[in-house]
Amino acid sequence: MRNRYLDLLRFLAIVRVVVYHVTGWATLTLVFPAMSVMFALAGSLMAASLTRSGPAAVGRRLRRLLPSLWVLAVVFVPAMLLSGMPMSPRVLLWLFPIADPPANNWGALALSIIWYLRDYLWFVLASPVAFWLFRRAPLLTLLAPYLLLVAIEVGIYPAPSVLREFGLYFGAWMLGFAHHAGMLRRLAGRVLYPVALALAVIGGAWIVGHPGPRGYDLNDNHLGNALWSAAFILIVLGRAPAGVAWLGRSRLADRAVTLVNRRALTIYLWHMPFVVALTPLVDVVGWSHQDPVGLAIRVALVFALVGLVTLAVGWVEDVAARRRPELIPGGPVQATELAGQPDAERREQPDTGRRDRPDEQPAGATLGRTVVPPQRAAAARSDVSAG
Repeated sequence: MRNRYLDLLRFLAIVRVVVYHVTGWATLTLVFPAMSVMFALAGSLMAASLTRSGPAAVGRRLRRLLPSLWVLAVVFVPAMLLSGMPMSPRVLLWLFPIADPPANNWGALALSIIWYLRDYLWFVLASPVAFWLFRRAPLLTLLAPYLLLVAIEVGIYPAPSVLREFGLYFGAWMLGFAHHAGMLRRLAGRVLYPVALALAVIGGAWIVGHPGPRGYDLNDNHLGNALWSAAFILIVLGRAPAGVAWLGRSRLADRAVTLVNRRALTIYLWHMPFVVALTPLVDVVGWSHQDPVGLAIRVALVFALVGLVTLAVGWVEDVAARRRPELIPGGPVQATELAGQPDAERREQPDTGRRDRPDEQPAGATLGRTVVPPQRAAAARSDVSAG
């Protein structure tokens, strides 16, 4: 059975990313640090897959990750080649983005969100080793990315920027491991809440003391982002409710959450090109960032365009997950369909709550036991960022 609370978190994260990229409101990054939440949820899902399938989970995860990128590449790579991007062997990175794929001037901005797939890919490849270490020394493995980031940010270790990215988002990925193992749920409130508060205070102080070009935007501050996001994740995952029954009582809301979860990659990959394409409307129509009506129209247009492209190519995510392809997922599902899904949602689920019982934890997953640079083009506008 699906954990609808985690589905709801992913739904909110995706919607928040799109709205942020249209509006550029830095406050949204503080209210809901969506990218770290998405990496934490992915880490929990990856840990569940590794527990079930071992290293074979890597291939399964790549199979579900890459086809949506290839669909995007089929459209944009020829367009960039025809508009001046030189042909080189690096174009093959669009098939397997272990580094930033090449792009021309407009493509670098419209496709800047590829950094997420690059980091995700590396985290998936690193997960079997990280999971092995986590099961033997969970606390040390969990803290390692954050300690690395602190050492870099305070100048102790002048590492390349790719390691700063690793420290930031692999820390969230490891919190997903901890969530799957039940460590976060088992933390008593007298421990969890003070730790989360301390992280939020320290992270907030660092953000205030080191403002970026857009003010207090988490995307401009790696250490502040990591600490603030860790505090947020500790609360939303460590005190996750047993369920969200109210969601099932609203047919429209339930269908929307399912649709966005089944099409998360398509929505994420395609929304930025539309954000960039609609940006000239600010000058043509006069929709400034201070115009709430103009912003609302731009947000609605981006979601409408993403909806159309999702109808056209979103079914690729069903094929990649070996589900029955659907134009609009989330309709009534027959029991016979669920029984016949060899690799569908029922087998690749994030933590459902049952794994949080101590007798169902993987060996060694107890708190007490101790046994990549993102090539982000300079945005033409301040509202285009990581998310």
